[in-house]
Amino acid sequence: MLVVGFIQWWYGAGWRDAGSRLLERMHETYQNFSVPILFKTLFAPWRRIITPPGSSLEQRSKAVLDNAISRTVGFCVRLMAILAAGLLLGLYVVIGGLLLVLWPVIPLLGPSLIVWGLV
Repeated sequence: MLVVGFIQWWYGAGWRDAGSRLLERMHETYQNFSVPILFKTLFAPWRRIITPPGSSLEQRSKAVLDNAISRTVGFCVRLMAILAAGLLLGLYVVIGGLLLVLWPVIPLLGPSLIVWGLV
């Protein structure tokens, strides 16, 4: 009776639960990295570091350079975070998808490895 219950769970609720956990993990990763916010603020200054322009030409040119550097740093950091999120989500798709595809044959691996070891 226990074996029948396990088989019913494995090929029914267990398989659906594995798929829903994979989707939930992907959604949490997407939200934790705040991907939509990263895209919206991609060209924003890093940590809102902005140099206000002064009255002289030298102060204004220094402010433009400082602000350009701040935006470049912000762009690089946000782009790396977006790429890390994409890489992690890609790994979830590949590894989780492979797990879901191989899910039906996983219970057969134990007995087949035992038989293979004896032969």
